[in-house]
Amino acid sequence: MKVRETVARNLRIARNDRQLSQEELGLRANVHRTYIGMLEREEYNPTIEMLEKLAAALDLKVVDFFKTDANQ
Repeated sequence: MKVRETVARNLRIARNDRQLSQEELGLRANVHRTYIGMLEREEYNPTIEMLEKLAAALDLKVVDFFKTDANQ
C-alpha cells in the first residue's frame, strides 16, 4: 500500500469512527471540507502541518495516519 493511500484510508477511518462529516472535521481543523475530501480520495498530499492539524482535530498522533494493518 502506498503512503498516500495509507494516510487517506486512516484519515477516513478516524473521521468515520468519530462520526464526523468532512464538513465537521474541516471546521475542527480550520480547513475547507473539499480539502478533506481530496485528501481522502488521494488527490492531494498533506503537509506535515496539515497532518498535525488533522491529528489534533481527531485527537490522534501524526504517526497514526501512517499505520498499516500490520502495525495498528
